[in-house]
Amino acid sequence: MAHLLAAVSLPPVTFRPAGGHYLRLTTKTQAIRAVSLEEISPNAVRRKLDSTWRGGFSLGVDLGLARTGLALSKGFNFRPLTVLELRGQKLELRIIDIAQKQEVDEFIIGLPLSSDGKETPQSNKVRSVAGRLAVRAAERGWRVYLQEEYGTTIDAMSYMVDRGLGKSAREGKQDAYAAAMVLERYFLESGRRIELVLPKQLDLQERLKKGCSKDADYSTDESD
Repeated sequence: MAHLLAAVSLPPVTFRPAGGHYLRLTTKTQAIRAVSLEEISPNAVRRKLDSTWRGGFSLGVDLGLARTGLALSKGFNFRPLTVLELRGQKLELRIIDIAQKQEVDEFIIGLPLSSDGKETPQSNKVRSVAGRLAVRAAERGWRVYLQEEYGTTIDAMSYMVDRGLGKSAREGKQDAYAAAMVLERYFLESGRRIELVLPKQLDLQERLKKGCSKDADYSTDESD
């Protein structure tokens, strides 16, 4: 197992999977930390490794300037959940509250990139929110990941049209469906292109590892 190396002065940091086994952040001079995927594994990876594994609920998040769409994955079922018209701390607290009620253990936040995979002005804003949310989530043993989301808004619109949803039925729901598309991409890719947003506090990192070790079977009850 890889070890967590000291870097307590850093803000929340982002790790990108390297080689499919470790999430690692390095500087020009040294490795800051190394976290094994065996210690903090996303649900998509765990499900790929063990098709019988029945733990873990995921909350998809499509962050926008005015509206934020949420979607829920329980097992292989994806569904749009709601759209929030909040910002700042009120938004973050509401997302945490919904996650608590839905019993999720990870957040999959869409990261807006350009068509050639480069960062956009919106990328920095999403990363800032994800960093703050990661601290709140880690206090409860939940994980926060970033998933590239290019094209998911268009995919969401196509999905709703294909389902026969008229203009009035689509009104105000596109952001939630976009969040569902983010979740779908995450699971289809088995978490290959995600980034883990890790708080700097070592005690919170330990909570994340402990949270990952708790597997609970779920039921796909859609009444919640």
